[in-house]
Amino acid sequence: MKATPHQQGFTLVEVLVALMVMAIVATMAWQGVDGMVRARDAAQQRLGNNLQLGTVLAQWDVDLAAVQDSGVVPPLVFDGANLRLTRRSEAGMQLVVWSLKPDATGAARWLRWASPAVQRSGALQDHWLRSQQFQGKEAGQLEMLTGVGQWQLYYYRVDAWTNAQSSGDISPVDVAASGARQHERLPTGVRLVLDFVPGSGRAGKLTRDLVLGPQP
Repeated sequence: MKATPHQQGFTLVEVLVALMVMAIVATMAWQGVDGMVRARDAAQQRLGNNLQLGTVLAQWDVDLAAVQDSGVVPPLVFDGANLRLTRRSEAGMQLVVWSLKPDATGAARWLRWASPAVQRSGALQDHWLRSQQFQGKEAGQLEMLTGVGQWQLYYYRVDAWTNAQSSGDISPVDVAASGARQHERLPTGVRLVLDFVPGSGRAGKLTRDLVLGPQP
């Protein structure tokens, strides 16, 4: 009878080489999966940021589109940090404040506060006076955006954009009204410019123009 030939196995070197190849392939596969997960998370974050920004700007548009001159307090005033406006609602007149307040990171939070709707001029004046001391901690305040570096407003007056803090035309209705406070005529348009800080997940600068409707 012939002897059965001895069956040789893998050598230690061959096993080590195979293990090394498998480790390299596994590492490459993991890096690919990790890259896809990171790309998916970044896309979801961008989508969330864009949805939030769209919602905030929609509220901004609604507030400005509803601006109404009450004849009691200025309807639209910007001091560089706060925009105060009076707007009509189903229940009466509201005072709305949009404000930029610094946070702990060196950026700022864009905040919105709205007063209860009122129907008496005295109540509206009271809200207006209180809003001049807006601290950003008032009840009912909403944090609209974070990561804002600064903001600017421009008004469209007499066929040109001008700084919102520059003086405009005095409303003739207030001049004629006995005892009424004089204030500037509403502009026909408002331009918002937001600068975002690096790392906020948003574009460096956003500009939005809005045409104000005619006053009743």
